[in-house]
Amino acid sequence: MESLFDEPAEEIHKANEPLAVRMRPRNLDEVIGQGHLLGRGTPIRQLVERDAPMSLVLWGPPGTGKTTLAYVVSRATKRRFVEISAVSDGVKAVREAIAQAKRDLGMSGRQTLLFVDEVHRFNKAQQDALLPAVENRWVSFIGATTENPFFSVNSPLLSRSLLLTLQPLQDDDIREVIKRALGDERGVEATITDEAVDHLVRLAGGDARRTLTYLEAADLVADGEITVDVLEKAVDRAAVRYDRDGDQHYDVISAFIKSIRGSDPDAALHYLARMIVAGEDPRFIARRLIVHASEDIGMADPTALQTAVAAAAAVEHVGLPEARINLAQAVIHLSLAPKSAAVITAIDEAMGDVRRGVVGHVPNHLRDAHYKGAEKLGHGVGYKYPHSFPGGVVAQQYAPDELASRQYYRPTTHGAEGRFTEVLSRIKSVLKGR
Repeated sequence: MESLFDEPAEEIHKANEPLAVRMRPRNLDEVIGQGHLLGRGTPIRQLVERDAPMSLVLWGPPGTGKTTLAYVVSRATKRRFVEISAVSDGVKAVREAIAQAKRDLGMSGRQTLLFVDEVHRFNKAQQDALLPAVENRWVSFIGATTENPFFSVNSPLLSRSLLLTLQPLQDDDIREVIKRALGDERGVEATITDEAVDHLVRLAGGDARRTLTYLEAADLVADGEITVDVLEKAVDRAAVRYDRDGDQHYDVISAFIKSIRGSDPDAALHYLARMIVAGEDPRFIARRLIVHASEDIGMADPTALQTAVAAAAAVEHVGLPEARINLAQAVIHLSLAPKSAAVITAIDEAMGDVRRGVVGHVPNHLRDAHYKGAEKLGHGVGYKYPHSFPGGVVAQQYAPDELASRQYYRPTTHGAEGRFTEVLSRIKSVLKGR
């Protein structure tokens, strides 16, 4: 458990503090990014400006400023700042912090801001220990989590807190972090080339803390100027020619998808690795896998979509670097799966007809018959309930007359889809009364 009292940041500064700590913003206006939370009239601004007791849960990826916001709020409101890590501290530390906060409040009227980092790592009993202090306003509570708080934070604690969602920093935000660290007396003295800035932005992946950690490491080995070579040596990550907004982005993702479609897992894994190392957003990769699972595999292997969605969930819940394993598993599964474009062909043909005006009227026997007067209009009359017939299928027309002969879904003989060819043929025969 750590605590910072009311000394200015400049006075407690030590030469051996990490650059990310030294460059911590001193007020809300110095916070980079998160404009949706910090603009005029936003809840956090109101809480700070009115110096009101507060209870917040900050949810966002690593390096987006959760600890920074807590520190800045305590500084702006002149509250005693007490930080507890749910990774290393337990209920004893929580109770000691609350007891001290109560003493300070009673004896001097001084308020405490209790910041619990990684609050999702506390179990239910540990989180419950916070409730009396939050409910009675013995402390202003701020909890930080990288996990979805609706699953990881107890409902009683969450219901008493304002939930604020932090977004990954954009590339321009990371550039501002670098610029500030180079131009501030608390920062580094070396200069940096434009190419090294671009590479550092790629490596950062929207994480300000990682940016400053890498920058500090490069400064230690630089001889006055940080170049790409210096940066590579410092962080042991080679520069990959990859512009997330340019041709390389589109070329690599195109080659990635075409390699999976072509059933070459090794090539697909190469392009996956290339994107990950270059700092591509893993959520973008996961989204492409989800699309590909239906577009190029579909019913030939229905489990492909499940795998892709599971990989996307892993990216959200675990994040890199661990989620690279989940993405790789999905890539291998999709690469080796039998391929079929029948699903995308079916929906595109159906939408094409609709756009051309080939729609027709819904048959009367299929229309809603639950409202008064529907029967007089013939709605629902003659409808056959499939569950009342053997096999759950009965001769009956479902499509409008104009589309009765259309067949959008034409299964292939590939993989699991092969059996659907026979199934669909049997169903069509029954539907048409043959």
